[in-house]
Amino acid sequence: MKGAKGIENPAFVPCSPDTPRRSSASPSLVEVSHAPAQDTQPTRPREPPEPPAPPACPAPPTAPAKPEFEEGPFGWGRFAPRCLQRCNTPAGFLLHYCVLAVTQGVVVNGLVNISISTIEKRYEIKSSLTGLISSSYDISFCLLSLFVSFFGEGGHKPRWLAFASFMIGLGAFVFALPQFFSGEYQLGSIYEDTCLARNSTSCTSSRSSLSNYLYIFILGQLLLGVGGTPLYTLGTAFIDESVPTHKASLYIGIGYSMSLFGPAIGYVLGGQLLNVYIDFAVGQSVDITKDDPRWLGAWWIGFLVSWIFAWSLIIPFSCFPKHLPGTAKIQAAKTSQTHQSKSSALSHLDEDFGQTIKDFPAALKNLMRNTVFVCLVLSTSSEALITTGFATFLPKLIENQFGLTSSFAATIGGAVLIPGAALGQILGGVIVSKFKMTCKHAMKLALLTSGVALVLTFLLICAKCKNEPFAGVSESYNGTGELGNLTAPCNANCNCLRSYYYPLCGGDGVQYFSPCFAGCLNYISNSEPKIYYNCSCVGKKAEITSTESADFEARAGKCETHCTNLPLFLGIFFITVIFTFMAGTPITVSILRYVLWNFRSLRQHVECKGNYPEGPVLTIGEQSQPLK
Repeated sequence: MKGAKGIENPAFVPCSPDTPRRSSASPSLVEVSHAPAQDTQPTRPREPPEPPAPPACPAPPTAPAKPEFEEGPFGWGRFAPRCLQRCNTPAGFLLHYCVLAVTQGVVVNGLVNISISTIEKRYEIKSSLTGLISSSYDISFCLLSLFVSFFGEGGHKPRWLAFASFMIGLGAFVFALPQFFSGEYQLGSIYEDTCLARNSTSCTSSRSSLSNYLYIFILGQLLLGVGGTPLYTLGTAFIDESVPTHKASLYIGIGYSMSLFGPAIGYVLGGQLLNVYIDFAVGQSVDITKDDPRWLGAWWIGFLVSWIFAWSLIIPFSCFPKHLPGTAKIQAAKTSQTHQSKSSALSHLDEDFGQTIKDFPAALKNLMRNTVFVCLVLSTSSEALITTGFATFLPKLIENQFGLTSSFAATIGGAVLIPGAALGQILGGVIVSKFKMTCKHAMKLALLTSGVALVLTFLLICAKCKNEPFAGVSESYNGTGELGNLTAPCNANCNCLRSYYYPLCGGDGVQYFSPCFAGCLNYISNSEPKIYYNCSCVGKKAEITSTESADFEARAGKCETHCTNLPLFLGIFFITVIFTFMAGTPITVSILRYVLWNFRSLRQHVECKGNYPEGPVLTIGEQSQPLK
């Protein structure tokens, strides 16, 4: 060292291959050259220590940085009481998830469906237009939710579910708004659909502004669709990342099974509320009963209750951290089972992929090139089209095949369908979790259960009953008229309405569409069931009542059937539903394992989107009637 320059500090010497790198300029690490004493200058006064400088030669990274998991307590900011940390577990999150799933199912698949007929009468909306109400949820889910699932993957998923709770509650509230702005329901005069009444009734066409409330119902369904998106995409992904692999199927199965109880609760709740008069809060007494055609039930109460339940979950979901405690450890222990093609351009992705809109086309392209994923989505979509259609028309099938009333057919159908579906979802999750199945074994289980369900579906044909005679549909009018045409010479002068369905059982054992189409002129109002006579279309009489009189030609209601295959039909159908829904959880778990981490929520959206074509298809099919 030169005397004029003093002692050099190696911490500030430029880096070179021959210079050893040191982490600090500590005196113990400073190397001083042994120079002659005469060349050494006196020590200068010690200067104040300077802030540590960054190392001149930073060490190269030893391993790629892992994604950070922002684990934290359950609370809001600094407010995180110790007593609330019991909720900060996968089980605590699953509990809130199940409550939201049940609430969403109550509104979308329960109250909306059971209130459609009442809404049609109250707001004078055609059946072809009310189909738009049901389809609006599917449209919103398929279109608006695409970006929610893409950007929500890298965001705060519990807060996205808080947003879902807000939107579901808002949609339910908006759906009930027409009740408070449309005024009091006007009963009008009672109408009896007999041949004499139709001839003496003048046709008057009147337009009402009530039909404009259709757009309010559509808006409510659109909001419900937006709220349902994070529930079944981000919610499932959050559960999967918070629990070990062998427990994910069990948690997802429980969550999906709870979503099936929602429609059951919605149907029961809605059915009971329809027994309450629509304007009961007005305080005016009405002199009509539920058997009166003018009766309308309080369809709107259930939506207000669901609104309160949904919004009560906003704060709990907001209190969950971005990742539950232990998520980093769980993810470190999970092995990647992602199927990646050699030609995939996205086989190696950085952790920031999927944060901008520019990554969306590449992410969607990667999903579509994943053969296993595409096959699984196609299988679930095709199966959903069949099962949803079967479940939609199950009450009508039971009603027509076994001669039951519509209310009892819906009750018994729901009593078989909902428990069977929930049991199947839980069993599928338990089997995968119990045996710790890999993706390959889970897909084999799904294939096996779907095959068994397909075979059992064909066995349902053996449990059917022969069709009961229906005038104008499967039976001619006493030898006159044409099949598929309700009008015959015996009722041609009655000018009957096809919009008024009031089944009538004639003394000849044939069922008629209404008293008017049976050609009945008179009735006895104080009898139970109502008795009609002077019916020109009813053939040779049979004993249909205990009272023997030539005037009793027909009675209100459907004709009784003598088919005894109902228990066999319900038993086979129950087992079929179990095996059908057992495949749901294994398929979901398989897709979660076969898709890259960055794409899990997006693939959940694509899978759910594939399950929704049945809405418009079934609406068109239901409106296609063979009657002229």
